[in-house]
Amino acid sequence: MKCYVIDELRYQDYESLKAHLTAHLEPSGIDGIYWYRIDDDLLSDTQKKHEACAPFYFALALEESQLSCELLVRTNNRIRCDCIGYATEKQRNWIIQVIDGMFEKLGIVS
Repeated sequence: MKCYVIDELRYQDYESLKAHLTAHLEPSGIDGIYWYRIDDDLLSDTQKKHEACAPFYFALALEESQLSCELLVRTNNRIRCDCIGYATEKQRNWIIQVIDGMFEKLGIVS
C-alpha cells in the first residue's frame, strides 16, 4: 500500500492530532481511522462520473507514534469500483499539503 507517513510522534502531538481529527474529520467507525474528504475539483474524470459512489476520501490512521495516510482514494459506498484507486499526482500532492498544513497549524514539528 502506498502511504504518506509521519512517524516518531511525541505523545502530546498524538493527543493534539487526535483532538483535531476528532473535531474536524469524519470518523470511520474504527478507532483511530478518520476520513478526509477530497475536494470535488480534484476528482478524476472517472470519479466525477461515479456520482453514486461519491463522496471520495483519503483514510488517515492515527497511532500514538505516527499518522499515516493511505494514498488510495476510497468511497464509503462500495468496496470495489473503477473509481477507487491510487491517488492522482494532483490528489497526492494535495493531501500531503493538507497534512503538512495541519501539523504546522497545530505547531507539531515533524
